Amino acid sequence: MHSDKISICPCCSTLAYAHCCGPYHAKTTFAPTPEKLMRSRYSAYVLLLESYLLDTWHISTRPLTLHLAEEARIHPTKWLNLMILKTQQNSPEKGMVEFIAKYKITGKAYKLHEISEFTLENNQWFYLVGTPHY
Repeated sequence: MHSDKISICPCCSTLAYAHCCGPYHAKTTFAPTPEKLMRSRYSAYVLLLESYLLDTWHISTRPLTLHLAEEARIHPTKWLNLMILKTQQNSPEKGMVEFIAKYKITGKAYKLHEISEFTLENNQWFYLVGTPHY
């Protein structure tokens, strides 16, 4: 799926991609909250936008590469939906988002329930770390 061919945003906001995650992916603006960054990162996984994911991952925890294209060829993932369960901002520069992302790999259903931490630096939110929630 290419970002120029979609209308509704993959992040499950029900907004048009061009008015939701699209501007963040195009790097015309930064996501203003941890939740918006979480949604844009989910959409980036759906759209295989590895550079966006790496650019929004804090340098202290960022991997060198994600190999999304290779993984998609080996284990094609169909992302089904994103549910935001909780958002919290304990300080102006620290945030948390709890979410569930449902997906299928070769027809088998999975869900990722995670509590993600975000940090604000130079007016840009970054994904810091995620803790699986079972």
